[in-house]
Amino acid sequence: MKHLWLFLKGIAMGAADVVPGVSGGTIAFITGIYTELLDSIKSINLDALRTLFKEGPKAAWQSINGTFLLVLGSGILLALLSLAKVLHHLLLTQPELLWSFFFGLIVASSWHIGKEIQGWNLSKVATLVLGIVIAAGISLASPSSVTPTTLIIFGAGSIAICAMILPGISGSFILLLMGLYEPVLGAVKALDLGIMAVFAAGAGVGLLVFSRLLSWCLHHYKDLMFALLTGFMLGSLVKVWPWKETISTRLNSKGQEVPFIQDNILPLGQQSDMLIAAVLLMIAGAAMVLIMEKVASRGE
Repeated sequence: MKHLWLFLKGIAMGAADVVPGVSGGTIAFITGIYTELLDSIKSINLDALRTLFKEGPKAAWQSINGTFLLVLGSGILLALLSLAKVLHHLLLTQPELLWSFFFGLIVASSWHIGKEIQGWNLSKVATLVLGIVIAAGISLASPSSVTPTTLIIFGAGSIAICAMILPGISGSFILLLMGLYEPVLGAVKALDLGIMAVFAAGAGVGLLVFSRLLSWCLHHYKDLMFALLTGFMLGSLVKVWPWKETISTRLNSKGQEVPFIQDNILPLGQQSDMLIAAVLLMIAGAAMVLIMEKVASRGE
């Protein structure tokens, strides 16, 4: 049962990572596995290699918490391969409803992380504001367009994976800003193993480096890191606000016209049934966080 719950958490993380504006790190945090995930990734190092040669595969596997990483990674991979097409379709056809669900999820997640901070003071408030400014600035940045060469795909994987494990900063949105969201998501949908392998290699390098920094910060400056992560999540609400006005469009890889630059607007003049559905989905997203929080606390 423990492994099944971990697998389901991986599926939730993978599903979140597909949507620009939502981070798999957010899901890892509210389900209570964030620190263990970072520490497990950090343990993949030369010491683990030495353990492999001295004590054998079993000891090396235990030293890197291999079962945890395998089960969680399998859930993430399954979600990426199976839900990419569904979520991409919803982004094109029902963006307001999808964003509403994730808006509620992120609001509740921000509260969940913020309540872990002990003894608020000026430095923690300043760190919170800094996180909000950084995430909002990234969210408001205009997307660019680049040619997806092998080196660029590798670099994009390294950068995006860093954002994917940060609650509040979406790796998918970083790809969107770089103009590489469509090529990478298209490669996943089409099972283009060449592009997927290059992206995965870049992600692996970025993950091994960045996880060490994050793990160290969480162990030495826990409250400040929680304040920064809470700020990241609150700042990302600028991106996932459901109601938007399209300023300009672009053609995707299939020749379809899709939004490119959008401004947030108030839901004035919205059909009442659509507005009610959006609000209900916000509540559902928040409720999902509370349910995952309770499940995680019972597991502990």
